[in-house]
Amino acid sequence: MPTRLTLTQRADLTYKANKNAGRHGWLRLTPAYSLKIVQDQLAKLPRNSVVLEPFSGSGTTPLVAQEFGITCEAREINPFLVWFGNTKLDEYSGNDAKTFASSAHEVIKASSDKFPNDYWIPNLFQIEKWWTLPTLQALSALKHHINNYNGKVRNLLDVAFCRVLISSSNAAFNHQSMSFKAMPEYAVGLESTLFDKVLAEFEFEAKFILDTLCPLSRTAKIYEGDSTKPFDKFEPADLVITSPPYANRMSYIREMRPYMYWLGFLNSGSAAGELDWKTTGGTWGSASTKLKSWTPTDTIPIDSELNIVCEKILTGKSGEILSPYVRKYFHDMWSHFKEIKPVVKKGGRLCYIVGNSTFSGYEVPTHEWYAAMMNALGFNEVHINTIRKRNSNKKLFEYAVCATRP
Repeated sequence: MPTRLTLTQRADLTYKANKNAGRHGWLRLTPAYSLKIVQDQLAKLPRNSVVLEPFSGSGTTPLVAQEFGITCEAREINPFLVWFGNTKLDEYSGNDAKTFASSAHEVIKASSDKFPNDYWIPNLFQIEKWWTLPTLQALSALKHHINNYNGKVRNLLDVAFCRVLISSSNAAFNHQSMSFKAMPEYAVGLESTLFDKVLAEFEFEAKFILDTLCPLSRTAKIYEGDSTKPFDKFEPADLVITSPPYANRMSYIREMRPYMYWLGFLNSGSAAGELDWKTTGGTWGSASTKLKSWTPTDTIPIDSELNIVCEKILTGKSGEILSPYVRKYFHDMWSHFKEIKPVVKKGGRLCYIVGNSTFSGYEVPTHEWYAAMMNALGFNEVHINTIRKRNSNKKLFEYAVCATRP
């Protein structure tokens, strides 16, 4: 068992340490882990190594690999994150930077010419909870004019736009998940002031993006795909390093709805639910309904321990959803581990950063069950290192589960 003595909530091992680290700080996204963890692992590799990231999320691993000059292939099931990650990885010349700066200025000028307007806004459920009407007007104007551009410039404009989506919204990121603050009131006659404030925020965020466009040679790429499926076209890897979705019932699709709707990756609640169901650990929207009738089609090495915990969870609050959720999560991860083994070189290493969780007071020891599944597949040197305490809950920690392919 890994030791838990004297562990603290280390901000340097969370996304907070990424915020001021160039492109790593472009967006505050829930599926992000500390670049320092990746740096420590990649520092041990020769430059000609190949890294595989099967749950790319916001692209932390491939971007660190690229900064090290190491080849990295990554997979991600969420199309928005595939786009965002590859935008972070792209090469930007001095001319690209100049064109982006002038284009941002043109977008602001064009957007300021029409208030109010009747531009398109996405079909996001209860969109009025997210933004005031003047703010929505400004966002729709910005997006309307951003859409006139293409290529790298369009991508960078959209990243700046995504930053404004949250900075101008009523959403709060004061804890692990997203919530809403009380909708601010504004006096009649001040609508244009709020409109102009959003344009000023866009100008600020575009400048932030511009300042991060240092030269970076492309050595990494993210592919859209399901990591419970074969990695047939991937190069054999010296290191697999990743932080999969935790078994904590957090829906990353739900968290990223504003970006995905505004940028056209989603257009309905049903589409969001379908995508969430395909992800590892999806439980939001229609996925919740499907979970109630889901049953496993095979056995996995941790079934005896999993059955005991799931039976206990079933007796607690929302047990009819949470129990099959936990069960399906580990069946998905077993499928993943089976598919990842063939693409790891002999002597290659695995490093999975993951946290345990609790439901109705019962612990789900994700780290121990990952290790058990790795052992069952014949990996060597399987071990668990405790990284940090995750929050005030004494039971929750973050771990590195590591192994070597024989």
